Amino acid sequence: MGAVARRTVVSAAGGAGLAAVLAACGGGTGEPRDPDGKEDGGGESAVLATIGEVPVGGGKVVAGHGVVITQPKPGEFKAFSSTCPHAGCTVGRVEAGAIVCPCHQSRFDLSDGSVTSGPAKEPLPPMPIQVLGEEISFG
Repeated sequence: MGAVARRTVVSAAGGAGLAAVLAACGGGTGEPRDPDGKEDGGGESAVLATIGEVPVGGGKVVAGHGVVITQPKPGEFKAFSSTCPHAGCTVGRVEAGAIVCPCHQSRFDLSDGSVTSGPAKEPLPPMPIQVLGEEISFG
């Protein structure tokens, strides 16, 4: 096999491999993928937590979904992005009525996501949720 033929074969094989990788990454249908990467069928959202997992006056950081859910008053559930606007860290816990970022100790109000102490200057953005029975999901 000559030098030109070898280059053509190698080039074609590389192109086919790239096409396979791109098709796998894109899902192949042209339809947008679920933000959580799971196929949930029928437009239903994945359950983020149950109401029993979110204490009154406290909250729960939901790993892998980018959300922190709080319950400022009995039966009132709020959700915020779990990404701290200061440096992009994930908030780590909810304690003493505040959502706390472990990176620089910014604290956010659990009822509205506003900054209660910095260095963060911007609030945690709210996220839509729904409570159906005992389950909390994106809404």
